[in-house]
Amino acid sequence: MRYVSFIKDGKPLLGVRESGGIRVIGEESLDSLIARGVDLATYGDDGGGAEVVDPVGLTFLPLLQRPPKIICIGLNYADHTKESAYEQPDYPTIFLRVHTSLIAHRQPMVRPRASDSLDFEGELAAVLSKGGRYISKEDALSCVAGYSLFNDGSVREYQFKSPQWTVGKNFDGTGAFGPDLVTPDELPNGAKGLRLETRVNGDVVQSASTDDMIFDVAALISVISEAITLEPGDVIVTGTPSGIGWARTPRLLLKHGDICEISVEGIGTLHNVVVDEAAT
Repeated sequence: MRYVSFIKDGKPLLGVRESGGIRVIGEESLDSLIARGVDLATYGDDGGGAEVVDPVGLTFLPLLQRPPKIICIGLNYADHTKESAYEQPDYPTIFLRVHTSLIAHRQPMVRPRASDSLDFEGELAAVLSKGGRYISKEDALSCVAGYSLFNDGSVREYQFKSPQWTVGKNFDGTGAFGPDLVTPDELPNGAKGLRLETRVNGDVVQSASTDDMIFDVAALISVISEAITLEPGDVIVTGTPSGIGWARTPRLLLKHGDICEISVEGIGTLHNVVVDEAAT
């Protein structure tokens, strides 16, 4: 099942993607469905709704409006670590995003007035249906509601102003999320072996397999839950492969008018156009 959040006739709606378009299933948000513990693998079949809309021209929303937590992982692909100034850690590099940074598929990705160092990071995201503490690796994948795409837009100048990356990872309008939540039954176990690509203006700038992750989805859930109580609706953004713009010579930083696309095999494509932040 493939869930999509969007606006039609001024109302936020939830739908499931079908070959002929998006079938509207109601006004209840994905946030609410996950919090209620519904089985997303079957809910779209039972949720009613006969209207099918054309996705062309729709205004999409981030899949979740207010995830309890957005937990991001850095340095989770060895090739990316090699292009950075860091040694490969033997424990996941964890940082948090805030929901106010989120944007949807086809919404503008904002290059802030404060810096011209906006960079791309294509990533696989896992959305949790349940959580807890001390989740075993063997049980971890049973906690996944589905998988989606994330562009962890990073304002590098601000990311490296301090040893903590938080501010550079949380500028408004830089965290693209969506468009589909794909339930695990439609993908390989743990979303393994899928090709991830980032394109800027049609040119492939990142390409890797999700098999290349040092800590896979199950390992991340298990390790994070040793310290943090995971909750339904939490999003784990699993890290980016090599090819970021900051590591290139010359640097390839995003500018007004650039088109940035993130694709993962079997999940879809996340499309955003970069715009300069408007003066106030």
